[in-house]
Amino acid sequence: MHYDAKTNVHGLKHDPFKTLVAPRPIGWISTMSTDGRLNLAPYSFFNGVSDNPHIVMFASQGPKDSQVNAEATGEFVCNMATWELRDAMNVTSAPLEHGVSEFETAGLTPVPSIDVKVPRVKETPVAMECKYLKTVDLFDVEGVKARYAIVIGQVVRIHIDDAFIEGGMVDIARIKPIARLGYHDYAAVDEVFAMTRPTA
Repeated sequence: MHYDAKTNVHGLKHDPFKTLVAPRPIGWISTMSTDGRLNLAPYSFFNGVSDNPHIVMFASQGPKDSQVNAEATGEFVCNMATWELRDAMNVTSAPLEHGVSEFETAGLTPVPSIDVKVPRVKETPVAMECKYLKTVDLFDVEGVKARYAIVIGQVVRIHIDDAFIEGGMVDIARIKPIARLGYHDYAAVDEVFAMTRPTA
């Protein structure tokens, strides 16, 4: 099948776009408001976009707390969502009342970061402290403003649980990060394979 993605008339039960761009890593973003309230929310439109310097992005549908807080304070933390933390991650996706702590609701522990004031999730084996760089508003080909904006930050400190480092490398299969698919589906990275790039 094929269909016009602009009109998005496809005849399926649900828009398949998110299941076609998959798997997508989950940026479990912790932020702090200017008055010290903590926020924790998962974003499946998330990724690393540069390795020198280390730069990450997450896309927010509307100016949600994560975007607002990152812009206001200049900081956020990307926590890794894992198989063991899948239920807690899901709890933090709920539309809680403003001011209600996702950390507390999900039974998670905020612990101090080193280079940013925003705390990270103690229970996750990987976290990246970030300094906010910019927000990029998105527009379609006709110049109409989209509902999403991209929040970009530079990673300034990385935390990795030593228990998952073997032979000088991170054993990502043992960490089992989870990824977002389409619909209500997720995937767990618990098996990896290696391929060497061909040389010219």
